[in-house]
Amino acid sequence: MEGNGGDAANVVAPLAKWRNDFSRAFQFYLDRSTPHPTERWLGTLAVAAIYVLRAYFVQGFYIISYGLGIYILNLLIGFLSPKVDPELEVSNDASLPTKGSDEFKPFIRRLPEFKFWYAITKAFCVAFLMTFFSVFDVPVFWPILLCYWIVLFVLTMKRQIMHMIKYKYVPFSRGKQRYGRKKSGASSSGLMRD
Repeated sequence: MEGNGGDAANVVAPLAKWRNDFSRAFQFYLDRSTPHPTERWLGTLAVAAIYVLRAYFVQGFYIISYGLGIYILNLLIGFLSPKVDPELEVSNDASLPTKGSDEFKPFIRRLPEFKFWYAITKAFCVAFLMTFFSVFDVPVFWPILLCYWIVLFVLTMKRQIMHMIKYKYVPFSRGKQRYGRKKSGASSSGLMRD
């Protein structure tokens, strides 16, 4: 009887090794893609285009597209929100400055850009795979789903923008600010008086 247990262990060991090797290779390439956001987003755009083409040519799977849209909207809210919401928590270390005299604190996202990209890419891949199974092709009247999603998007973004205005934060930056040299002609003309 011990031989039967040993056979199962011999079968499982190569599968576990293959899974571990695959996981390491996948993580290696994911880590290498981290400093290349433009290329990552272009890849995601290609995956999204493939999904859209698949859904268009099949003329179905609208419920999957709707769920994908809701999920992406949820991720977008996390991406645009600060890590510590000034409405909910009062924290001294990571809160946003609320007055002009407050010390500058950088905007820290609740969902970092890399995780945002990774989740969107995974979502498009899963949605693409789901389009190959007819059980997910639920017959729905797609214009109603589209209108409902647009209304949901507008209301959610309005609330998020109002939150940004109220607490005076902008979730986008273009990196470290660079200071250029002042032009001597432009600065001297401002000092001259008649």
